Amino acid sequence: MDPKTSAHYQRLHRQRLREQGLVKKEVWVLPEYSAVLHLLEKQMRQPQAQPGSLTIHLQEGSMENSKHHYRSIQALSEELGASALAREGKLQIELLEGTETSVLVTLSDFGDLPVHVALSGEQLVVEAFLWPANQVRDGAGLNAQILRLQKLFPFTTMALEPLARGGEGYVMFAAMRANSSTDDILAEILILADSVIQATEALAPYLTLAQV
Repeated sequence: MDPKTSAHYQRLHRQRLREQGLVKKEVWVLPEYSAVLHLLEKQMRQPQAQPGSLTIHLQEGSMENSKHHYRSIQALSEELGASALAREGKLQIELLEGTETSVLVTLSDFGDLPVHVALSGEQLVVEAFLWPANQVRDGAGLNAQILRLQKLFPFTTMALEPLARGGEGYVMFAAMRANSSTDDILAEILILADSVIQATEALAPYLTLAQV
C-alpha cells in the first residue's frame, strides 16, 4: 500500500481542530520566537484558558534538562513511550526493526501523521514523508518555492530522495544530537509535524488535484 501523503493528514488535522471549536489565525513573528509561539498556541487551545491569563515561563531549567546518550534506538523508543504525551494518547510509539531500525511516532493531534525517528551515529534524524515526486504538477516551480519558504521553517529542511518502492519523494526532516533530552526530542517532533501541515498548505498549488 502506498503511504498516505501529507495532504491527507493535513485534512484530518484541520477537521479535528474544527471539531474542537478552534479557528485559524495567521500571525507573523521573528524566527527566534517560533518555539515560544508554539507553547502559547498550545495554552490557547485549552478550554480553561481565559484571555489575559496566559503566561509563558521560559526560565532555565523549566523543562527537563537531563541529557541521555541513546546507545540504541530501542532505548529511545522506551523513553518516548514513557513520556507524558504518550500516556495521554497524543502519540503512539512503535519500534520498526529491520536493516535500519527506527521509531515510528504517530501523532493523533495532527491527523495521525507518522513521523520517523532514526539514530545515525551521533545524530537523531526526525523525518516525515510529504508526497511522491510524480504527484507534483510543477517540479521546477515547487523546488524554487521551497527555497523561498525555507526561512519560514528554520528548524526543518525539505528534501527530495529515493523511495524504497521506486521513484522519488519529498520529505521534511530535522537533525539533532543523539544526547538531546527527551523533552527536546518531543519538541522537535511536534515542530516538524506542525511544519509539515503548514508546508503542505503553502505548496498546494504545485501539487496535483489528488493532493489538494
